[in-house]
Amino acid sequence: MKAIRRAWETVQEYRRAYLALNLAYYGLVILGMIYVSTNPSLQQSLLESVGAAFAEGPLTAVAGAYGGGQVLAAMGITFAVNLLLGTLVQITLPSLIVPFFGVLMGLYRAVLWGLLLSPASPQVAGPMIPHSLTLLLEGQGYIIAMLGVYIQGKAFLWPRSVGAEGHRQGYVAGLKRAAWLYLLVAVVLAIAAIYEALEVIYLAPLFVR
Repeated sequence: MKAIRRAWETVQEYRRAYLALNLAYYGLVILGMIYVSTNPSLQQSLLESVGAAFAEGPLTAVAGAYGGGQVLAAMGITFAVNLLLGTLVQITLPSLIVPFFGVLMGLYRAVLWGLLLSPASPQVAGPMIPHSLTLLLEGQGYIIAMLGVYIQGKAFLWPRSVGAEGHRQGYVAGLKRAAWLYLLVAVVLAIAAIYEALEVIYLAPLFVR
């Protein structure tokens, strides 16, 4: 609990950036939903691409777990994919080389989610009723990871903001602060994975037209 409290204190220390990332992320999701409502063929094309991705390659394990109603497997695989691929590989690691790059990647994902999950499509409208909570929870995990990217990049470029004397010290200090945030990322994504598995397997089919 002390570790979680320390991570949350880091969020509070950078609460303005955290709030700004929330507004930007969810705002772009909404804008994506609005835009694709005027271009439904784009959403259909994206949905077909996603379906093909789950039919072949490494994501077939995810589709198999959900399609087979394997709740525990679906929870575990979803958590692993979101934490390792969705945050570590796509958001955090690139930012260790190019400061703040993960923020752009996270915002790009927000736009993509808006385009994919717009309830303007009859195909998506029903399942999005229970899936909205998944969207919010997973979004929080990615937003906190993006906050870590912001903190690390700021500490590197402006080391005095974390009490460091040079860029190297700032880089390390920022990295340590960002690492603490991964405790929150893991907790949020674990909760999201539990809910998503239950939602997709049991709830979403009830809302399919």
